[in-house]
Amino acid sequence: MKPSGFAKYAWGVLAYNLAVVAWGAYVRATGSGAGCGDHWPKCDGRVIPRLESTEQVIEFTHRVTSGIAGLLVLAMLVWAFRAFPRGHAVRRGAVASTVLMVIEALLGAGLVLFELVADNASGYRAFSMVAHLVNTFLLLGAITLTAWWGSGGRPVRLRGQGTAASLLAVGFAAMLLLGASGAIAALGDTLFPAVSLREGMRQDFSDTAHFLLRLRVLHPAIALATGAYLVFATRMVARLRPSGTTRKLATAVAVLFAVQVGAGFVNLALLAPVWMQLVHLLLADFVWISVVLFASSALAEPDAAAPAAPAAREQAPALA
Repeated sequence: MKPSGFAKYAWGVLAYNLAVVAWGAYVRATGSGAGCGDHWPKCDGRVIPRLESTEQVIEFTHRVTSGIAGLLVLAMLVWAFRAFPRGHAVRRGAVASTVLMVIEALLGAGLVLFELVADNASGYRAFSMVAHLVNTFLLLGAITLTAWWGSGGRPVRLRGQGTAASLLAVGFAAMLLLGASGAIAALGDTLFPAVSLREGMRQDFSDTAHFLLRLRVLHPAIALATGAYLVFATRMVARLRPSGTTRKLATAVAVLFAVQVGAGFVNLALLAPVWMQLVHLLLADFVWISVVLFASSALAEPDAAAPAAPAAREQAPALA
């Protein structure tokens, strides 16, 4: 088992999980989460259900594809331990991916067993959606790092990174907050669809509106603030840790976030159709992955063959 083959496999696992995440959003957006009833892991009390409704087909398909995703991550873990030596970053990434995949499955099971699906508009469901989204981000990040390190990327070193690490830590926190607000906004769009943009805005600012609608208005503001910060932070860190890779990834973060913001406004204008919700979510995943890769490149352990960077570089340079 060659490490080069492992890298290709790990990137493939990441791509497959992105597809599974999108299908999971389709389950939520179409209200199909109760397609298998309150049974888990069985569907409607059967290992292989009769598939008597569209909702059941959608939910059962999600369970099957999610199960395959778990097996793929488990195979990645076994391969990592066979192909890389003890203490290698790839092993740590594969272990983290496996643990987060187990948590992902448990969160999905909880949604079903506690009936936090379909038309449930409780605070418990909102909290569970946020927890699910945050764990999904962490899972995708762990798989991304596993693939990156398997491709030859150097391990991350946090000690002594100073300003660069602080800027990126705030950026990751902002991204998770943005993802949480997006999960709540998407749930509000699903449960309380508006017939017009004007009605939707009226719902958002109504004192009698459901709390999901009143919180929904925060998402665009958080998105704009987070986007502005990420552009600033990645540009600053790219100057503190200059390399061709960090500069390219900083540009990728800025471009992807700009596209994501544009998609968000299109989603709002079109009243959040299902297909646009999926596009919006996938773009959010791509932004997250690009930030993870940027941080991994910027905070990587120094190359032993490269000359040490002068201490003056740690000082925050003035933006041009």
